[in-house]
Amino acid sequence: MIEATVNSLSKRHFEHLAAALCAAALLGGCATSKTPAPVEERALGPRATPLIVAGPGTAPALPAADTSKPLPGAENAGKPGYYTVKPGDTMIRVGLESGQNWKDLVKWNNLENANVIEVGQVLRVVPPGENASGVSTRPITVSKAETRPLDAKPAPTAASSAPAAAPAPAPAPVAAVREGDDDINWMWPAAGPVSSVFEEGKSKGLGISGKPGDPVLAAADGRVVYAGSGLRGYGNLVILKHNATYLTAYAHNQTLLVKEDQAVKRGQKIAEMGNTDSDRVLLHFEIRKQGKPVDPARLLPPR
Repeated sequence: MIEATVNSLSKRHFEHLAAALCAAALLGGCATSKTPAPVEERALGPRATPLIVAGPGTAPALPAADTSKPLPGAENAGKPGYYTVKPGDTMIRVGLESGQNWKDLVKWNNLENANVIEVGQVLRVVPPGENASGVSTRPITVSKAETRPLDAKPAPTAASSAPAAAPAPAPAPVAAVREGDDDINWMWPAAGPVSSVFEEGKSKGLGISGKPGDPVLAAADGRVVYAGSGLRGYGNLVILKHNATYLTAYAHNQTLLVKEDQAVKRGQKIAEMGNTDSDRVLLHFEIRKQGKPVDPARLLPPR
């Protein structure tokens, strides 16, 4: 009887001990597991979000900027001759707002991808070597002047022994050099009546009514810096650059008849009137002076 009781207790003690050893082994195995934690999928930051130059021109909403990395050109923010990218901007719009060819802006800023700019990024909008007023800041090379003692006399020459010649007549005064950027022979870009006028801060140009297919004409000699539909609110758009100061924009066309980099003449048909991105047929016409909209009615000839 006693022996059976002892055997029963020993067996029960052995079972408890085995269970304890098994639990310890399992805990040890969990502590030394090499299985990696699952990878968290993170959303791409703002640097991977493109702003599209071509296409419909609808820039996607950008997430908050990554403040851990300085944005390109941030050290130039607020300086004359530089532009800080705003939400919804594309290179086409930056070119229009600064009065420059967007392709030039890409070169001046060494952009690898013209389709990708960031809110808060600062872009140079004047040519390298020029300040915001267009004055060259390149160093001027000054020739070294010859120096000699004050009492030194010039060496005699064969001409010095000859009788002095009569003094030459004074040259006629030379007229001051004029840049000529404001001396543009403007003309009306369409024949229809004016349906809306320029208004500071509200309307950036004139609305000229017409019928679908009516000719849209170049208001002055120039070169096409943009022809497409990549700027939201303008529809099919042509932008001409006339000189270093003036751009003109022709919006809402149904057909474009010119291509980028093409030279055009005053009065040349560049598009046909339409209502792309507009609720009615009209030509929206802008004149921009160094990127700032000005009232076309003040520059165009009276009708």
